Formats: sequence, structure tokens, C-alpha cells
Amino acid sequence: MVRETVAGMLGGSVGWEAGLDTLTVSPVAEVDAVVWASVREAVGRLTDRGWQPAELHRVVARRGDPSEARLVVDALAARLAEVRVVDPRWLEQARELGAAVWWSGEDDHLRAAAGRWRVDRVTLLDSALALLRTLRALPPIDVLLPPPGTVAAAPATGADPRLLNRVRALLAKAEATDFPAEAESYTAKAQELIARYSLDAALAESQVSEVVPFARRIGVDHPYESEKASLLNAVARANRCHTVWSPELGFSTVFGFEADLAAVELVYTSLLVQSHRAMIGAEPRTGKARIKAFRRSFLIAYAVRIGERLEAVTASAALEAGGNVLPVLASRDVQVRETMDRAFPRTVRSRGFRVDSDEGWHSGRQAADRATLG
Repeated sequence: MVRETVAGMLGGSVGWEAGLDTLTVSPVAEVDAVVWASVREAVGRLTDRGWQPAELHRVVARRGDPSEARLVVDALAARLAEVRVVDPRWLEQARELGAAVWWSGEDDHLRAAAGRWRVDRVTLLDSALALLRTLRALPPIDVLLPPPGTVAAAPATGADPRLLNRVRALLAKAEATDFPAEAESYTAKAQELIARYSLDAALAESQVSEVVPFARRIGVDHPYESEKASLLNAVARANRCHTVWSPELGFSTVFGFEADLAAVELVYTSLLVQSHRAMIGAEPRTGKARIKAFRRSFLIAYAVRIGERLEAVTASAALEAGGNVLPVLASRDVQVRETMDRAFPRTVRSRGFRVDSDEGWHSGRQAADRATLG
């Protein structure tokens, strides 16, 4: 009866409130065992179909129910406990979420969770069933990391760790300083290091036929998701990558060569911090609608101007490298586009942005001019 009720609620043949009432008066042990097993099975099915821990947690956490997000983390922990072989990158994501088995018995998880999280059992049961409905609607996505239980692939050759550490250090200084000119200097230096390294890597890898483009999914969180996706696209284009934004799933898929992908994620993350700080410091102090229009216009202008500045740095590095690099870059761009088209054969160009605040637009461009690229 419990399994039939749960299946009926998820399939629509049993009303939500009626089903919840039925489960509430059913034997607690049986209900908890069935619901928790269903959550684990749903999470396991999705991780086998391409979903990584951070992505699955993000798409659930966006719904705003903390219990649903915690249940996903615990289901990931249970998944890890079942397998011996786990890709280190997959495992790192799970650990960053705090995925660890803290409960004593699988059938006792929901009861223990209600006490641990100080949530009424019926409320938690409702959250678990809502989570199942959400997980059921998620589609398979490209497998970019080997799922748990499969042979871990050797990580693709990426940027030199020493370079990434230098870039991180420069961007951290850019985020920490209160002086715009100093932040700009740090960011510009970081992008210059990235661009020069990327060109050297492109020339070296052109002699190795097995080097191929990859993809990486980068989270794009609300609010102002479309504007943030635009900023990510600007950073990606400047680093010879291409993006496809999936707003309903909360991420953009970035296509490029591994060293470039690492650079895109680092610079984008830093520019988000810098843009937010600059935006809060420049926005008007009154009027909710005015502030919203200001922020949207600010972020649009910021993305446009940052893209111009990043591409100028990259073009300058290419010019210094000489004409030999241009055919290599053109060939790599074709490879990246072909990889993207195979993964997303049908895409739709996003519509242009409407700027409703001149004040926000000019402030955004000024902040982008001050942003640290190095």
C-alpha cells in the first residue's frame, strides 16, 4: 500500500493531500523505508545519467526547501558508501557538500533526520515526496565525469597547477582590495598569464593528435541569472570557449580545451565577486523597482565591457605570439564548435537585453573598466 500510494502521488493518480494523509497514518517504519529507498534510487539513477553532486544539489536547493537539499546530500553519501571506485573529482564535490553517512540504519534515516534537523516528521515526509517529484522530472545529461562505481578516468591534462595558483593569488588580491585601480591591475595580469599560457599550450598540443576539447558545467545562480550567464559567456569567448546556458537546470555548459576551461571558471568566479561588490557600492539607496532595474543594467554593461577588455588582452597575447599560432587557434575553434554541436544539436540564441537604467549601464561599464583582469 505504501509503495502504491507513493507511486500514485508522483504519477498524479492519487491526490497529494490525500496521499500524504494515507502515509501519515501508515506504519512509520514501512513509510520511512519506502520513501528513503525511493530517494536513494532516484539520486543513484541521476548520478548514473550524468548528474554530478554539485549540480544535483544546486538544482534542488534552488527550490528553497532546506530539507530537500539535505536529503540529496545524504542520498549522495549513501551512494558513495555503496561503491569502492569513485572519480576523485566526483568525490571532491560530494565532500564539499558535506556528504557523509551520519545515521545508524538505512530504514531509520527519515526518523533520525527529523530529530537532527528539528523538522516535524510530516513536514519532512512532504519534503521528501516533493523532492522525488523534482528528481523524477530531471532529464539525463552528458556524462562528463565517470559515475560512482565505474572505472575512474585519468583527468584530462589541464593548466599547470603553478599557473593556476598564481592566477588564484592575483584574483584573490583583486577581490580583497578596496582600490579599483589596484584591482584592475591584478585582474589584467591574471588574464595576461592565462592568455599566454593558453597560446603556448595550443601550439604544444597541436603536435599531439589525441588532445580533444572537453566540456565543464558551471553553476549560474539566481538572482539575475541571465545577466550572470552573459558574463560567463563573455569570459568564455575571451578564452576561446563556447557556452550553452540551461536556465531550467541552473548551469551553463562550457566547451573548450581543458586549460582554457579551468581559466574560465577561475576568472568568472572572481569577476562575480568583484561585480557584486561594485554594484552594491554604486546602486541607488531607495526604490525597489529602481534598484532592480539598476542591477540588471549594471550587470549587462559589466558583462559587455569585461568581454571587450578580456578579448583585447587575449588578442594582444596572440599578436605577440606571431602568425604561426593563428591556424592552430582556428583549428581548435572548429573542434570546440563541433563538440558543442554534437552535445547540443539544437540550441536557441538568447534574446538581447533591455537596459532600463542609464545610471546602471554607465556604472556597470565603469566598474568593468576598474575590474581586475589579472
